[in-house]
Amino acid sequence: ISTPYVERHPLEPFLPPGAKILMLGSFPPPMARWSIDFYYPNLQNDMWRIFGLVFFDDKAHFLEPDGKSFSKERLEEFLSAKGVALSDTAVSVVRHKGNASDKFLEIVETRDIAAMLERIPECRAIVTTGDKATQALTSVMGTPVPGVGTYIKSEFAGRTLRHYRMSSSSRAYPLALA
Repeated sequence: ISTPYVERHPLEPFLPPGAKILMLGSFPPPMARWSIDFYYPNLQNDMWRIFGLVFFDDKAHFLEPDGKSFSKERLEEFLSAKGVALSDTAVSVVRHKGNASDKFLEIVETRDIAAMLERIPECRAIVTTGDKATQALTSVMGTPVPGVGTYIKSEFAGRTLRHYRMSSSSRAYPLALA
């Protein structure tokens, strides 16, 4: 019987000063699928296209001119200006398949959410993207699971927070970009 390979998260949380929202996913895809050294790095993931549509009416806004990667510099500048922090709920996982599908990720160690919140004292909302991130956060916070597209209010880490639940932006799920 082989011991499962435990993979550690390769990125530090992105916690810009003044962040008011903390957006949490579960864990990044294998590095072979990265187009950028940042959160939501898979070119097939629609997160940065969604942000482009919502804020700039342009799904390609954060793409580099060659269309093969997202611009980390533009993303960091934009997220800092809007007060959006990013991280994932898992620090380490076992991938039971070679992808980032929530169904095949086993969280071994959860990120210290309270410690992250200490670093962003103005944060009053947490957004989770996908089921695994939502389950991990509600487990840590001891709160019920909000429905997709809704939020719950709770007390955690010395403050009142709203936890918003979004669906995954992965194209593995059959939702149109719009």
